[in-house]
Amino acid sequence: MQFNHYGGEAARLAADLVNLSAPPRPEDLEPLLAARSVVNRRFSTAQAETTWTWSRRLAECFGPQDLGERCEKVNALLADASSSPRISLHDGHPHLHYSAPGADAAAHVRAVTAAGLAYVICSSDAERLGRCARHTCGTAFVDTSRNGRRAYCSVRCANNDAVARHRERRPVDTRPSAARKARKP
Repeated sequence: MQFNHYGGEAARLAADLVNLSAPPRPEDLEPLLAARSVVNRRFSTAQAETTWTWSRRLAECFGPQDLGERCEKVNALLADASSSPRISLHDGHPHLHYSAPGADAAAHVRAVTAAGLAYVICSSDAERLGRCARHTCGTAFVDTSRNGRRAYCSVRCANNDAVARHRERRPVDTRPSAARKARKP
């Protein structure tokens, strides 16, 4: 599934922020934002802290949940981002910007991530805002698969979970290690 740059990449940025394991320093945010094509990446320490707080709210929008609940959460984010979309022509082609011109980096991230989540919910399927099904993971992701049935954040988690399920089904060999080796041809 292909998302447009402002919707899909913004939703992926939301997932990236959700997956931060600790409050970021400004320099920690720069590569993450660059990977999602965010131009204004200069954060103060205070802005990095508010982005961390924002990311904890974004986290509530990922994973299985009632559509009405998810929409309420995203609507609250949209309201708190308090930004109006604008058409920009800065590169010669009309496209939407979700934050006001001159907005600080943290305000821009709030506006685009809220709009990105709304875009995914409205243009494809709310269930595409997923959480990894591996019980030891829980990483947030945006499902871009063709059929929209992705259950794991990565192939690695899917494989590890499949191996764990296989091992749970296989009978355990309780013989001592030496007896197992002696029996092998």
